[in-house]
Amino acid sequence: MIYESSSEYTTFTTPERASTLADHGWDAERDRSFAHFRADGLVPGRIVRAERGLCDVVTGSGPIRATVRRPSDTEDRLTPCTGDWVAVRPATTTDSAAVEEVLERRTAVVRSSASRTSDGQVLATNVDTVAVVVSLADPVRHGRIERMLALAWESGATPVVVLTKADRCADPDAAAAEVTAVAPGVEVLVTSVATGVGLEALVGALCGTIVLLGPSGAGKSTLGNHLLGEDRLATGAVRGSDGKGRHTTAWRELVPLPAGGVLLDTPGLRGVGLHEVEEGLDQAFSEITELAGECRFSDCAHSAEPGCAVLAAVEAGRLTRRRLDSYHRLQREKAHAASRTDARLRAELERSRKQGARLIRDIKKSPNFKV
Repeated sequence: MIYESSSEYTTFTTPERASTLADHGWDAERDRSFAHFRADGLVPGRIVRAERGLCDVVTGSGPIRATVRRPSDTEDRLTPCTGDWVAVRPATTTDSAAVEEVLERRTAVVRSSASRTSDGQVLATNVDTVAVVVSLADPVRHGRIERMLALAWESGATPVVVLTKADRCADPDAAAAEVTAVAPGVEVLVTSVATGVGLEALVGALCGTIVLLGPSGAGKSTLGNHLLGEDRLATGAVRGSDGKGRHTTAWRELVPLPAGGVLLDTPGLRGVGLHEVEEGLDQAFSEITELAGECRFSDCAHSAEPGCAVLAAVEAGRLTRRRLDSYHRLQREKAHAASRTDARLRAELERSRKQGARLIRDIKKSPNFKV
């Protein structure tokens, strides 16, 4: 992508001198919105790797290492993340380059933090395509796919499910059909780097800034190397003892693709906690969301209410019980995550828990109760 701009950091006259920023996704709209930062002596850049207090940033004049200015107690500033566009104050003879501002994020992939606090952990920003990578060499976990898709839809990017290692699956077409059933509105691709199956379709389905999400051993780095056309990303075999992958990718890194676009490789995700995924869940379970509009009660929980269209669909075989159970499970997790920052909701959940425990005790005390 090459475009004209008045900025010395983005204007080039020949394709051979294409802007490094353009290679990483900088566009005319961002260039226009950067005018007031440029007037303050700042230059645009994109974070290709972030660490504590430091980050690698690509700018129009090349890659730099920059420090991150710590916010004061009164400031509410975004913590720079891989994929962020930032305003950088160039280095001087006395000071190193520094990230001054994180520009507005168009999209963000956020999961619940490992610390179980109310804060989310940002995995990637300004992403156009989220590739949920699933290995067909292992039993396919539909619940994990649904969870990842909720995360992907909530980010604002377009999700794609990539089934890898098709050469190690007895019936990849049947597996793809099962995944398609739990991924409404999402393109599902069957691929094998070993045999070349589906790789052309894969390249056509991915665009813009692409993030690969999935557990260790799913084949993310192998896919990434195919897209890059070279063995740049570290890969490794899964453990023979339990079939789980080793963490060959140690950090999130942004790399331009030779055919255009940018790849963001990520370490394997052991767990994916949900964080503020209201719209993401609605889209990941769009058939349930659509059926809910036909329920007798607008606040139907789809558990035992009369006139529930969702339960009727389960009874008729148009919706699987597993799918509905997964929806309920993720809804409960979403409510629990929300309660961390909402004292009133937390109290309501605790009251419901106590009422349920009291009911169970009363039932056990009943003379008709039998184990």
